[in-house]
Amino acid sequence: MMRFTPILAGALLGLTATAHANEEPASCARVSLADPGWSDIAVTNGIASLLLDGLGYKAELRTLSIPIIFAGLQKGQVDVFLGNWMPAGKNDYEKYVETGEIDKVVENLGGTEYTLAVPTYAWNEGVKTFADLDKYADRFGNRIYGIGAGSPANGYIQEMINKDEFGLGDWKLVESSEQAMMVQVGRAVRKKDFVVFLGWTPHPMNVQYDMKYLKGGEKYFGESGSVNTLARKGYTTQCPNVGKLLTNLTFTQDMENTIMDQVLNKGARNDAAIRDWLKANPEVLDKWLDGVNARDGSEAVAAVKAKL
Repeated sequence: MMRFTPILAGALLGLTATAHANEEPASCARVSLADPGWSDIAVTNGIASLLLDGLGYKAELRTLSIPIIFAGLQKGQVDVFLGNWMPAGKNDYEKYVETGEIDKVVENLGGTEYTLAVPTYAWNEGVKTFADLDKYADRFGNRIYGIGAGSPANGYIQEMINKDEFGLGDWKLVESSEQAMMVQVGRAVRKKDFVVFLGWTPHPMNVQYDMKYLKGGEKYFGESGSVNTLARKGYTTQCPNVGKLLTNLTFTQDMENTIMDQVLNKGARNDAAIRDWLKANPEVLDKWLDGVNARDGSEAVAAVKAKL
């Protein structure tokens, strides 16, 4: 009979870890991450990419609009999306996730805000709710500044205009990129002009500008929100090691705001800001990499730290 020694036990555990990493098909070596062009998702995608690359995978970022992201997940052309904002994204969630066509992996961030906002000086003059906007239509130029075409939030704003909710029937939604929207906000703030725009947390705009979120739009935007990680159907079963990483990968608003502030306001590169944050907070790797192996079966935390 074979004697079960501590040395043998350790060897068997090593074989088990290697087998687990090697259970994944070769197709799991590349992980496609959807990127809608938002600063917060650039941070979370950057974190995921650094971890995946450190573990021996190849992360591939695909910049796509929200409708194309969901279509890509549904058709198996995109693996992972870290940016399903809820309840703003509830229509797509109900259409694809609740019907079982796309998998929800985990809620990766809680306590978010995502609704219309104004500079505090406009709020102080009486613009405190959605219903107040039309009273000051001339000062706002009858314009609401949104983000990229196809985003759920833009859809809600356009729906309000189409239905003449809050008297907004003669208003116009200005669709642009997140960056272009923030340029417009910055220009208005410098002149103390009225401007209403799509605001959210986490984002450095909350530190960069003295701003307030409007009440009254909860029917569309909800009271408070969260962000989900989604994956193409069956992905976490097909690629269990990556799936375990995605399940572990949750974030905090402080983390995202700190990294985004370095990038947007202090000129740091996204990957450099992420590396600096991880070097300053290495303990988070133990949580994110718990139960995860490098692709070659080696210890995950050591493999990732070697890349820092």
